[in-house]
This record gives sequence, C-alpha cells and structure tokens, in this order.
Amino acid sequence: MKLKIERMGYSPDGVAHAEDGRAVFVAGAVAGDTVEAVIDAEAKNYLKAHVETVLEASPDRVLPECPYASVCGGCPWAAIRYEAQARAKRDGVVDALVRIGHFDRDRAEALVRSIESPSKPWGYRNKVELAAVAQNGRLSLGMHAANGSGVVKVDRCALLAKKRAKDVKAVAGALNYFANSHGLELERVGIRAALNTNEVEVALWDRPGPFPRAQAAKILGDAVKASSIVRVMQKGPAKARKIAGVEVLSGKGSWGEVVAGQHMRVSAPSFFQVNTKGAEKLVELVLEGLGPRQDEEAMDLYCGAGTFTLPLARRADFVSAVESYGPAVRDLRRNLGDAGLDNVDPIGGDAGLEFPDTGADVIVVDPPRAGLAENVVAQLSEQPARAIAYVSCDPATLARDLARFEEAGTFSPEKITPVDLFPQTFHVENVTILKRR
Repeated sequence: MKLKIERMGYSPDGVAHAEDGRAVFVAGAVAGDTVEAVIDAEAKNYLKAHVETVLEASPDRVLPECPYASVCGGCPWAAIRYEAQARAKRDGVVDALVRIGHFDRDRAEALVRSIESPSKPWGYRNKVELAAVAQNGRLSLGMHAANGSGVVKVDRCALLAKKRAKDVKAVAGALNYFANSHGLELERVGIRAALNTNEVEVALWDRPGPFPRAQAAKILGDAVKASSIVRVMQKGPAKARKIAGVEVLSGKGSWGEVVAGQHMRVSAPSFFQVNTKGAEKLVELVLEGLGPRQDEEAMDLYCGAGTFTLPLARRADFVSAVESYGPAVRDLRRNLGDAGLDNVDPIGGDAGLEFPDTGADVIVVDPPRAGLAENVVAQLSEQPARAIAYVSCDPATLARDLARFEEAGTFSPEKITPVDLFPQTFHVENVTILKRR
C-alpha cells in the first residue's frame, strides 16, 4: 500500500489514511514521508502497518544519532528532526483537547503555549533500565527491543548523560555473566546517573530469596563507579508487584540529585523525573503559575519524594502533601528533614481517600499517566483555592480531566505549557494552570 504520511500520532507511528478513509498507523514512518507500507493488522476503523520502503523521504527525516534506534525501543522518534518532534508534540496536545476534551480548536490553540525544550535532544536522561529476558535457558540483559520481543544488546545508550552512556554496557556485561553463573532470576536493572551531583546508583530488581550480595557488589563495583548499589525485592503477580524490601549491597543505599537548588534523595523504587533539567523547568512553571505567598497554604497531591513540595514549603506558610506509594513517602519525610522544613504535613494514602481538609490557597496535582480520578476532580472543584497547577504526562487524560473541570464550573484552564522531557519519543509533559472562574 502506497501512503503519504500526514502527521505523527501520540505513538511511535506516523498516521496516514487508506483509500476507504480508515486511519493507518505506520511504524517506522515520519510525517511527510511517502512510503510503501505492509499491513500488519486490520480493524473496522483503522489499520496497523509498517514501512517496507521509503519512496520519498520527508524533509524532517534525519539519520538517528543512535545506531540502535531502529531496533531498540527507547527512542522511536530518533529519525525525526528535533524541531519537527517539538512541533508534533504541541500539535498533539491541541488535538487531544479538541478530540477528547471537546474544546473549540481556536480556544485549544490559544490555551497551548509554545513547547519548552529545557534539555539537549540527546544525553538528557538520568535513568535507564535494562530488561532481563530468559533466552535459550540463559538470562540476557539489554534494552527492550522496538518490536516488543526480547532485548537488544548495546554498547551505550545515547539518551543517558554522555559521561555515563557506556555504563549500560559495563553493567549489562558484568551481570550477564554473573547472573547466569549464579542462577539469578533478575527481572530488570536500573541505572540512575545524576546531572548535578555525579552520583550513580545501580538497582537490581528480583524476587525475595538467597542472593550473593557481596559478590554482586564487587562485580558491579569493578564494572562501574557507583555511589549506591541496591537490590529491590518484589512479590506478587507481574501486573501487581509490591516491594518486599530493599537491600543495600554497597554505598549510600539511595540516589541524590539537586533540582532547582534543592537537594533530594530518592530510593530505587521511588519515581523521579528522568530529565533533571526538565524537572527544573516544571518546578519553575508551577511556581510561576501559582505564585505562592508566605501567608498562604498549599496542597500537593501525588507529591512523590517532594519535587514540588520542597519549593512550595519554602514559599508558603504550610503544605499538605499526599502520596500513596510507601517508599516515596519515606523519601519525602527524609528530604523534608534534610532540608530543615517543618511546615509540611506528609500524608500517606490515596489522594481521593486522604484528601486534606484544609482549604488551601494554591494546589499542585501531579498524577500518574491515568490522570485524576473523577472523584478527585470533584473534590478539587469544591476547594476555595485561587489556582491549581496540573502537571500531566498524558495529553489524553489531561484533556479528559480539563473537560471535567469545565463541567464542574469552578476552575478553568488559563494556559497549558508543553515541556519536552522526553526527546526522541512521542511523550510530552504539560503544566496547566487553572484559575477560579
């Protein structure tokens, strides 16, 4: 099938249309390409395909800086010129507001600001994960394959900070031999490399049971200069893993970074933005949009280890911070103690169930990809706050939730700023400032 690729979807794929009008999602395509595509799957309203031949390359098609881009799943947009990536991401946010949030297109265009690109397009990540897959009775460590099957062995990761890019090969090489010689059943391996503190942590994820702790620490210590090496033990079924414990094999037992001037320590299970410069831009946009004052009270829902809680506490009189994930709550308490901040109430639990009864003046919400539960939107809409900052990693759920806020009638979006925390991928973060009507 010959296709002209019209745009990039919120996915790795380019989007075209077949002669019968159905959308065709084409893997390996770039907006502006003319391609010969092979159909992989067919549904009533759309087709899935992959590029067989590029007949005419888009002016935005480039040679990826990473030699593994076509086989590794980490940078699906690596063949797209960065300026076109940024443009496509902003267009995707506008499109989500129109299609899912049912905003008028002119209003959506006016709401969505120019995209912010705080980091370089390559070498920006402070974290990568190696997948562990059993192949022919042996454990193999590498990057997730683009086709979703198996792993790709690489000698570096071009998305990881350049001075640490080769740590991927060093860690994978050491563990490939060690895990098989000791019969280890690793599930994944995380490498965190700080931008501002130079700390490096290697985290081995597996199940509870006997483990050669000293030997693992030595072989990894010889392979990479890590400030912390830990083992994270999980239990439960694959889709509902729970942390059974974290063992310190060597070093500090946690990872330290400085974000927007604030020192933070994060344990291996806790979430932390993978782009440090991007995280700093998010903090800047949230504080700028809310303008918290010293006589005001703040609320921070889904607060994690405190990326927004700490700067809010330095500017507001009091902060109620809610987080459901146990390791992150412990990290938050430690970070508050280290910072000498005693004007925060860290609350462990679900945001909807543990919604603070405080009447905050300004509110930050930074939910996971699934967005806000409907009852949380309702609770937020009943607050006397003058402004809400909604930090979102998914334009689709953001658009859905903004429509719910509109329907509730208390808060309305004033501006949405896309922030590119994930160059070479289709993902984009957004900071939305909602003001009381």
